Amino acid sequence: MTPPILTTERQISDIVLIVDDVPENLALLHDALDEAGHTVLVATNGESALQRARQSLPDVILLDALMPGMDGFEVARRLKADFATQHIPIVFMTGLTETEHVVAAFAAGGADYVTKPIRPPEVLARIAAHVQNARQMKQARSALDAFGQATVAVRAADGKLVWQTPLARRLLNDYFANPEHVAPEELTAWIAAALAARHDGREPQALLIADGARRLLASFHDQTGDDEWLVVLREENDASAVESLIAAFRLTQREAEVLYWVVQGKTSKDIGDILGSSPRTVNKHLEHVFEKLGVETRTAAANLAMGKMRGG
Repeated sequence: MTPPILTTERQISDIVLIVDDVPENLALLHDALDEAGHTVLVATNGESALQRARQSLPDVILLDALMPGMDGFEVARRLKADFATQHIPIVFMTGLTETEHVVAAFAAGGADYVTKPIRPPEVLARIAAHVQNARQMKQARSALDAFGQATVAVRAADGKLVWQTPLARRLLNDYFANPEHVAPEELTAWIAAALAARHDGREPQALLIADGARRLLASFHDQTGDDEWLVVLREENDASAVESLIAAFRLTQREAEVLYWVVQGKTSKDIGDILGSSPRTVNKHLEHVFEKLGVETRTAAANLAMGKMRGG
């Protein structure tokens, strides 16, 4: 008889990276975390901490503030400057409780801190809170990645890219040759204008930038923190829009082109000039389009087409 499969709430244990140059601290924390069900990795200096973090992408990092060589503050700054590790929450471990050192820990990118001598129950409680938040963000990013969403999280105050999906990174690089850690000025300006429009009760403009026949549009998805905004990017271009209409309504190339320009508000004469046809030929194509879409007017055809072009 096959034994039943036991399921637990946590099928995959959380990965915690401990960075400390004192063996006694490592042993104390390792045993407490291991007993609590965490997968524990250790590093005894800054360089190995950076390497382990990038290789394993832990759920949280416990980082000693004072170590010989590269101290914890510098390690944190480098982790936050690296796109691969910048999302990982860092909990500083320090015996320094003066305000300037606490401020330095947060300025370096720390999410929290615990004071020495280390009390394992306190560390476990802090880790649980940060791991839960990190997991929710990771799940959200994974879902957006899986569905091909071009989404970025931008800190409005300084334009820092908190995180971005692969498609968003490609679009920003394509349109702005953008570095991975700072949003382009055009995007930060759009966020400021869109927030002002919201404040005034107006609908924010979608257009971020136009480049020939293609356009990059932006819209707010949500606010992730006090000053962090999720922005969804969407690329539009004439060729891809025409292809989507062909696929959606089984139109010919020319019928799809005529319908596309109807959506843009062009008259039959305008469309004829664009496509090198007479207005009468354009109207003939429109008759076929109306028949295939099951509509009788330009407005109805345009509304149907617009929904398909926007992914509806």
